[in-house]
Amino acid sequence: MIKHISIRNFAIIENVDLDLGDGLNIITGETGAGKSIVIEAVSLALGSRADTAFVRSGCDKATIQMIAYYDGEEYIITRDISAGGRNICRINDEIVTLGTLSNLCSKLADIHGQYDHQSLLYPDNHIRLVDLYRRDEISGAKSDVALLFYEYEALLKKMATLKKDQAEGQRQKDFMEYELHEITEAHLIPGEDFRLAEEISLLQNSEKIFQNLAGAYQLATDGDFPVLAAMKQVADMVEYTSEYSEELAELAERIKGVYYEYEDACSSIRECRDKTVFDPEALDNAIQREEMINRLKNKHGRDIPQLIMYADELKLRLDSIENADEEMCRIESEIKKIVIALKDASNKLSCARKESAKALEKLITEQLTQLNFTDAEFRIDFKDIEAFSPEGTDIVEFLITTNRGEPLKSLSKIASGGEMSRIMLAFKKIIGDYDEIPTMIFDEIDSGISGIAASVVGRKLREIAEKHQIICITHLPQIAAYGTSNYRISKHSDDSMTYTTVDALNEKERIAEIARLLGGENITDTTLASARELIYASK
Repeated sequence: MIKHISIRNFAIIENVDLDLGDGLNIITGETGAGKSIVIEAVSLALGSRADTAFVRSGCDKATIQMIAYYDGEEYIITRDISAGGRNICRINDEIVTLGTLSNLCSKLADIHGQYDHQSLLYPDNHIRLVDLYRRDEISGAKSDVALLFYEYEALLKKMATLKKDQAEGQRQKDFMEYELHEITEAHLIPGEDFRLAEEISLLQNSEKIFQNLAGAYQLATDGDFPVLAAMKQVADMVEYTSEYSEELAELAERIKGVYYEYEDACSSIRECRDKTVFDPEALDNAIQREEMINRLKNKHGRDIPQLIMYADELKLRLDSIENADEEMCRIESEIKKIVIALKDASNKLSCARKESAKALEKLITEQLTQLNFTDAEFRIDFKDIEAFSPEGTDIVEFLITTNRGEPLKSLSKIASGGEMSRIMLAFKKIIGDYDEIPTMIFDEIDSGISGIAASVVGRKLREIAEKHQIICITHLPQIAAYGTSNYRISKHSDDSMTYTTVDALNEKERIAEIARLLGGENITDTTLASARELIYASK
């Protein structure tokens, strides 16, 4: 509930502090004094969109602060609106987004303006009220329908995608088969292009390679001074001296190692020489193979590993095309099963709603009777739609007649503005006990009513205030008399500015204010007596 509201430099309000109590808080005042401006400020604190036009003329910013309690926790909510357009929201001095503020405040309070009852005119809202009345029984059935619907919708999308892919696949099938055959027949091996480049280089330079290897081997092993024989002789001569010192022994081992390494290298030279031959056919084959691989790489813009992966993808896509009919049959079977389940779940939800509607019809009729609709008849009408939805297959509409002998008609065709205000209160009395929102704010919903109907509305507001904090702006004395706490908004001006103030009224001031509402500014003993009589009658 809301305990305190502080408004600074907002429209014509310079500085207002308002402490609110439990029960029915009534705010009255002259037309134009700023009653709706106070509600507008509260609405901003609760998360509505800001407008720089609300900043008081000549001021840098407007600030609305609210102290509220919810679920045992205290929240200090602050909203700053600067003349330059900057908008800052805070909860307990921590800056938050407007979305975060709105999410919290949607649990704190509901604001109902003089035109808010128009929401009852739209059938789309009627089903929500039916669901809210018995939400414990209905929410589970709604969840079942929603889960099945989204599964059903996913299957339909999958089927549509399959049909589209199959049609597209059939057009591309021959081309994909050609590309797959082309890549598969190439028998590609990862790294083959690099090995081919090396092989071609060797074959193209085989004569030069042979000559150099043969010459190197001949120098090492033949002629008057063969290098290998000389190294052997050097190694033997040094080895003869190894017994005389450790240093000579180490030197002998090093030379022997060099000799054996050189001897091994010479053997490798001989082997490379012997296998180096010029093979024009092998060279042509290697070049052709390289050209074929390069053509595939350039055509597809992929290297060999990517080409192999692409071939695997083509196989999967062709398999998918071949198996599309089978997959579509399987999905069609799943759709048929889920349609049966969805119909069953929608029927269960509809039955739960109709049970809720039956009980709600009775309660609303009772409330309408209490609100002076003695001949009213109220019915909740159900129609089925063929298409599935996550909300079920029901269309719900409220029908009413307020005069005996008249047929039931839609709310929008039967009710006047004053009647709609009372009808909305009937719904708020019932639904308000279930929506768990602690505070309700009513901004002149008494528009269009007077006399006995006004007293009935005041009594109903007092009833609702037994379980909720109510803040109500009114211009009717019959409603003001029911207030648990009463406040008066006043406006005055000096030479340069206009100011609005809000004052809590004591019992004497409360009587005087209700007398003013009854008779205007000229308060007489008669109007004061009438005011006391109204207050006494409201108890």
